[in-house]
Amino acid sequence: MSVSDKVRAAIALKGKQNTDAAAALGISTQAFNNKMYRGTFSADELIKIADELNYELAFIDKYGQKIILMPSDLPEEETQK
Repeated sequence: MSVSDKVRAAIALKGKQNTDAAAALGISTQAFNNKMYRGTFSADELIKIADELNYELAFIDKYGQKIILMPSDLPEEETQK
């Protein structure tokens, strides 16, 4: 399953639309759909999408320890978009 497939599934599970994720990124729905088609999401974008959908984006090791990536980890100019 590709990253785009997982983003699509996350959006659907929350009953949201691509327009909601696009708004979280501050881009048009068409630009978001292009990202989905190409599978070109940056870590910053995935953090914003996860936050919009009330998910956590995290590194989880085999022992259950996790490091959560949050909007507060983004550079200041990224959080103001």
